[in-house]
Amino acid sequence: MDKKYTIKDIAQMAGVSKGTVDRVLHNRGKVSPAALEKINEVLNVIDYEPNLIARNLKSTKVYRICVLLPDPVFDPYWLPCVNGIQDAITEFKAYNVVIETHYFNPESTKSFLKTHEAIVAKSPDAVLLAPLFHKETIEIIKQYEELGIMVNTFNNQVESSSIKSFVGQDLYKSGRVAASLMNLILSKGQIAIIHIDESLKNAIHMQEKERGFRSYFEEKDLSDFSLTTLKLKYSNIETKLPAFINENPDLSGIFITTSKAYQIASTLSNITDEKIALIGYDLVDKNVSFLNQGLIHFLIHQNQKRQAYLGVSTLVEHFLFRKDIPETILLPIDIINVENASFYIS
Repeated sequence: MDKKYTIKDIAQMAGVSKGTVDRVLHNRGKVSPAALEKINEVLNVIDYEPNLIARNLKSTKVYRICVLLPDPVFDPYWLPCVNGIQDAITEFKAYNVVIETHYFNPESTKSFLKTHEAIVAKSPDAVLLAPLFHKETIEIIKQYEELGIMVNTFNNQVESSSIKSFVGQDLYKSGRVAASLMNLILSKGQIAIIHIDESLKNAIHMQEKERGFRSYFEEKDLSDFSLTTLKLKYSNIETKLPAFINENPDLSGIFITTSKAYQIASTLSNITDEKIALIGYDLVDKNVSFLNQGLIHFLIHQNQKRQAYLGVSTLVEHFLFRKDIPETILLPIDIINVENASFYIS
């Protein structure tokens, strides 16, 4: 049977006092480098696992984690994130941790900053945020750092040494996956890369996908394909897209870099009987509907629920159990078609 080691056992094996072992295990007080090395050697040999639940119940410290999340009322893409956060809340409800979600209008920098101010007033230990507004995100991350508040990001990546961890996908590689799928469907023709509502808040997100998409065709030297980029706004899709189709009669494929592939599919279904291959992102209800109708060929699943859950849970486990937080957590790039979509929809 496996031996249950006590602090006394570890102290004797390491040749140090029980108090020194206690300080190491509970991360409190100073310990000499030599003593720390001896204790860690013993812990590695015996594969020591402390009773984390008992340790947490004895602690009086309550950790507060705030999530700065785009409101799903404005964009249903973010709805699965709410479920992911709730999963984390349920999992850690027995521990001394408070997890709160604060919503902002994803179309309003003013709303984003106002919600940030509300979070600062809560004096959290950590913040998880989806950095939609690049400039404003960099500014508030600096403020969090000054206040000693840890920051994790998810979904969109920003460059900042103050960010502890990022959870999401490799956008460049997801663009390459989309390109390889398009190449499976088509042997030649014109392909449009469509950005919908591109702005400063999400331009990098979209451009990384386009960069990956284009790199695939360039590296494969697929000269029978031509690529063009089209930027549309939600308000002008029904007028600009038909004009683009008329001007480009050889168009055979469209890659949509956002979760709004359904807007393109809907417009195409009303203006042409031609089969144009569509590839987009995310299992929002309208996308799945057009996927089932055969009007969208593939969706790339970004698993935003899992992103939000991991963003929260890694912070919780860091505070409660002193687990290291990975600098980057990259999720798999899941390819969804009509045959397997039902397995991903709960």
